[in-house]
Amino acid sequence: MENTLKTYLLSFIHLFFPRQCVVCGAPLQEGEEGICLTCNMDMPRTNYHVSKDNPVERMFWGKVPLERATSYFYYSKGSDFRRILHLLKYGGRKDLGGVMGRFMAAELAATDFFHDIDVIVPVPLHPRKKRMRGYNQSECIAHGVAAVTGIPIDIASVSRIKHTDTQTRKSVYERWENVDRIFCLRCPEQFKGKHILIVDDVLTTGATTTACADAFKEVEGVRISVLTLAVAE
Repeated sequence: MENTLKTYLLSFIHLFFPRQCVVCGAPLQEGEEGICLTCNMDMPRTNYHVSKDNPVERMFWGKVPLERATSYFYYSKGSDFRRILHLLKYGGRKDLGGVMGRFMAAELAATDFFHDIDVIVPVPLHPRKKRMRGYNQSECIAHGVAAVTGIPIDIASVSRIKHTDTQTRKSVYERWENVDRIFCLRCPEQFKGKHILIVDDVLTTGATTTACADAFKEVEGVRISVLTLAVAE
């Protein structure tokens, strides 16, 4: 009875406030979430997860040793798909993090990408920024990934101890300087010998992700992999 009433209520709401694809604006059909089927099919996927030494992995060469790394789709300023990240980060659409995290994980789960990963660590926001935004978009993506894979999430062990300016308009050098030593790891002994998957929203220079991985560099036997929703072209 409760489920029936909920279905009727949602149908009534959608009649006056129809759900729309965040990419093209078309009404979403039953069973579609966030983006429509057409836009899902047209998404500029990287498919890097099927390639060893792919361009995302090469971004970290000489900076941090990784087991594997990939990004789900290409991000470019002229693409309509940039709206996914814009609405997720600045438009209050934290639901998109879970939706896209599930899409991404479902496709990667068909390979061995998640093999032997012990814990997911979303890149944390500084508490001040998280209060302003109301949520951490990387954490939302991580929950979507966890819903598909069953891998536990740890949002308490890594903290962002320095509030930094946005990376958006900074040069490559300024990006690296901006995130130097901004993360702190609590209880490092619990990660001994673990394989950690760091999850973030978008990869540009890799500076923030590398800084997060550096928090684990003194942990004995730790292994790191990286997964981001998008990578800048």
